[in-house]
Amino acid sequence: MIDRLAPSQRPPGANSGTQRWESLLFCHWEIDPAQLRPHLPAAMELDTYDGRAFVGIVPFKMRHIRPSWLPHRFAFNFLETNVRTYVVHNDRPGVYFFSLDASSRLAVMAARIGWSLPYHFARMSSEQCGDEQIYQSVRRGGHAKHRVAFRVTDHLGPSVPDSLEHFLFERYLLFVEKNRHVYCGQVHHDPYDVWSAEVTEIDDQLVTAAGLPNPQQQPALAHFSPGVDVEVFAIAR
Repeated sequence: MIDRLAPSQRPPGANSGTQRWESLLFCHWEIDPAQLRPHLPAAMELDTYDGRAFVGIVPFKMRHIRPSWLPHRFAFNFLETNVRTYVVHNDRPGVYFFSLDASSRLAVMAARIGWSLPYHFARMSSEQCGDEQIYQSVRRGGHAKHRVAFRVTDHLGPSVPDSLEHFLFERYLLFVEKNRHVYCGQVHHDPYDVWSAEVTEIDDQLVTAAGLPNPQQQPALAHFSPGVDVEVFAIAR
């Protein structure tokens, strides 16, 4: 039995760092589980909601990032866009990242070395045009471009347990395979305050760059959250 609430509890002890995630856009496409499963490590199970599997693209702003030993005044910011799906390992639900693009070379280097996460350096921008927000990203070398424009619509509030929104958003564990072993990292934050979003334009190459099936251009689901303050805990086998 999968306990989907336990990972939201704060782990004991000190965190290894803090950061803030702001202006998150969650775009999700439904993909045939049989097509998605071969792209996952064998040790992880694909997590589904009523038999439905999802791939998500999440562009957002990383703010006030610092390890626990670094004074606040040295915290730094960057933009990030990740491509993800949802998995279970040892009956624990979490996120599996196919790729993460970031506008900070330091963040890319640190995450690749410290967490073995598939980060890529990219030129990225975020702008507000009237009631629309626009995220753009071009991976180093001109490969894997991404552009999305959207507007925020109806306020939904925090997700209700057992709902599809809770399944997609309230994920506090990440799993990564390193040297044929599975490692787990955990974060802690308040539940997302969620709004529905209308995607007015999207041009994505990140999903296919990860080797995944090309989804229909318009996401099946789009949501927005203003942000959360996050504690990060060390990755462990």
